[in-house]
Amino acid sequence: MKQILVISGKGGTGKTFFAGCLAVSLPNKVIVDCDVDAANLHLILHPKIEQSFEFIGGKIAFIDKDKCTTCEACKEVCQFSAITEDFQIDEFSCEGCTICSYVCPTSAIIIEDRISGNYFISNTDYGKMVHARLGIAQENSGKLVTKLREIAKEIAEMNGADFIIIDGPPGVGCPVMASMTGVDLVLAITEPTVSGFHDLKRVIDLAKHFKVEMKVIINKYDLNPQMSKHIAYELEKLNIKMIGMIPFSEEILASIKAGIPFLKFSKSKLSKNIEKLIYKIVDSLQL
Repeated sequence: MKQILVISGKGGTGKTFFAGCLAVSLPNKVIVDCDVDAANLHLILHPKIEQSFEFIGGKIAFIDKDKCTTCEACKEVCQFSAITEDFQIDEFSCEGCTICSYVCPTSAIIIEDRISGNYFISNTDYGKMVHARLGIAQENSGKLVTKLREIAKEIAEMNGADFIIIDGPPGVGCPVMASMTGVDLVLAITEPTVSGFHDLKRVIDLAKHFKVEMKVIINKYDLNPQMSKHIAYELEKLNIKMIGMIPFSEEILASIKAGIPFLKFSKSKLSKNIEKLIYKIVDSLQL
């Protein structure tokens, strides 16, 4: 079983579009959307939810008014100014550190699990899918990503899957690290812009840190051929393989607007070229 992570240093490069192509093209796989802060793979794969679970992202404090003596001991130790003047807990400020509950002389502070979102096991026309929805302003997205990957691996092992396709989050933060650890291949999708290349270099540094093989695809390469050549040249110096280039296409935009994976939407020359690119990626994994 091989785990392929599709990632980008920034949003809008075409990461989810290509993850959708992999979902259509590769047989016998489990699909994971690890972009839990702004998940959108479901918009083209249309998963039918089979199981739903609450995600416990941490702890949150509550004050029992009947026990509280307003002694202010909790206020004195709270580093996040989460306790209001009328001795309520501001849920957006509370970090769930629990220190207030230890200093309260009347045990008036109750610590409860914080439900930060939900995660799902679903079925699609292209295979099983594991995905999530993190609540607004909630944290611990890295922890949620790890949970999704654990579930996907269990499903893949149980069903004898050959691939796990991971649609990763943009950037280089905690959820990206949680998406990247232990994968067999990172596919970085970039665009021929200064910001696209800048953020790609950060992703390259992260992949080197985790000692993960990485290959690059330049999407919309023909919008700036000179920058595309520059990126290819710099990748060669860094010993990073550029495995393919995809031109800008109104047809790809149309497939996204229609909510249909591109390889399902089109049987054009471009779709056949993308399929050939995917075969090349699979061959490089040496299954």
